[in-house]
Parts: sequence; C-alpha cells; structure tokens
Amino acid sequence: MILDGESLAKKVYLDVKKRVAELEEKGVRPGLCAIRVGSDPASQLYVGKKIRACENCGIKSKAVILDETAEESELISAIQKENEDPSTHGILIQLPLPSSIDTQIVIEAISPKKDVDGFHPFNVGRVATGVGGFPPCTPKGILRLLDEYGLDVRGKEVVIVGASRIAGRPTAELFLSRMATITVCHIETKDLAFHTRRAEILVVAVGRPGLITKEMISQGVVIVDVGVNRIIDSNNPRGFRVVGDVAPSCRERAYAWTPVPGGVGPMTVAMLLENTVIAAEASLTGITV
Repeated sequence: MILDGESLAKKVYLDVKKRVAELEEKGVRPGLCAIRVGSDPASQLYVGKKIRACENCGIKSKAVILDETAEESELISAIQKENEDPSTHGILIQLPLPSSIDTQIVIEAISPKKDVDGFHPFNVGRVATGVGGFPPCTPKGILRLLDEYGLDVRGKEVVIVGASRIAGRPTAELFLSRMATITVCHIETKDLAFHTRRAEILVVAVGRPGLITKEMISQGVVIVDVGVNRIIDSNNPRGFRVVGDVAPSCRERAYAWTPVPGGVGPMTVAMLLENTVIAAEASLTGITV
C-alpha cells in the first residue's frame, strides 16, 4: 500500500484555505516569512515550493534573502524585524546555514510564537512534555499520514534510523506520545539490521540512498522514508532523479510505504502551512500554542 503524501497534502490545503478565510473575516491574514542565506540551488527550490504553497492557500508570504557572506548579526536582525511585525505569524529559516553562522543561536532568536518549524527549545520542550508547542513539520506530517491510512502506532515496535534534531529525535517524541515502543538508531549503532528487522514501523531519515535493503526488514513492515537524495541519471531530462534512503526492493516485503518523491515531502510543506495558520489563530487569543 502506497502512503500518498501528495493526496493528503491536498486535503490539508483545503482545510488551511477554509481557516485562512475565517481569519480574514476577523481581520487577520496569516503571514509566513522564509529567510534564506546564500544561493544554494536546493534551498532556493525548497523556499520556492513553500512560497507557492502559501500563495495557493491565501497565506501572505515573503522571502528574505541574505548574501552568502552575511554575518550572523545580520541574520539575527532580520529575524528580530519579523518578530516585531504583527503581520508575520510564522518565521522559517531555510537550513542548512553557512558554517560561519551558529544555527542554534539563530533558531533561538525566533519568537517561539512564530517558530512554525518547531525547532526553538521552547517548542521542543513543550512537545516533549506533551503540553503543546509547534511540532516540527516532518514528524507531524509522518503521523498525520499514518493516521490517514488507519495505521495505529499504539503499542507498535517503531525503529527510527537517524537521530537528527530536525527529523529523528522529534519523530521519536511524537511516536512515544502515542504509546509506541521506540528504538532510535544512529551513526554509532552496531548491527543496524538487528534493529531494523524488529521494526513494525520503520522510519528512515539519514540521507543515504539505498541504506536499508530488503534483507534488513521483516515481512509486513510499514516503511516511512524521509530521505531525499539526488542521483545522477543521464536518462532523466533534469540530469538526476530523486530517491529515498530505502531501496525499492523493500516494497516486496512491506505492508505499506511512502514513495520518494510524493510521500513525506508534501506533508512537511502542508504541516508548515497548518502551523502558520495555528500561529495566526493564536495571535487573536494570546493563548500559547
């Protein structure tokens, strides 16, 4: 069974449009600001997708683009300007940032009320303790996708390969909040296949094409492939193709899987827009998300 993120994202966008219209009736138009440093082609592509998605849903969007040589203080100033702008409800920083800039300092400069990516320690803490906060978009999208297809995670053996603060760790927190049993694997894990074979739900977010092979999984597993890797392909008009971290042969054993592209990626963008609308709604009440 294919877990179609494209189709579900369209449903989310319909709900977002409805909520945007309701906010506009109250005099508020949700606004998202994307801040990018430099001209990395992948970053340009990702920001462009997010801006277009906002426009299609009625969310006011803008991109602040700083030169590759911009200093950390310049980026912090741009963030502070958006923190103080009442028409901006969500702020996202397109990662990665140049090595000369401390990513954590930049993330902490964002107002937690506008941290729609869910990376600020305030939101990380609230999500981890189960009292609210903005969940990061990728983990939130993963669970929404599983819910859509009736795949209950309660009591399931969930193995997560990848322990990044953007995907792996927050995904573990959200699954744990649903009473799943969690194993998180990382670069120091010995005998990765031992763990992946135990998985009833396998989430892979590493960025290594073909890392998980058919021999490393059990029959009937649900696979969530977060990896996005560009592979040179002279037969493709673009000169490359996009693949995940899980080898295609794994589908022979899987009960369900997310395609790459078209699985987790569209849901990540959809959750970003949903978080922005939630931030705009919260701005009317003053209640902490």
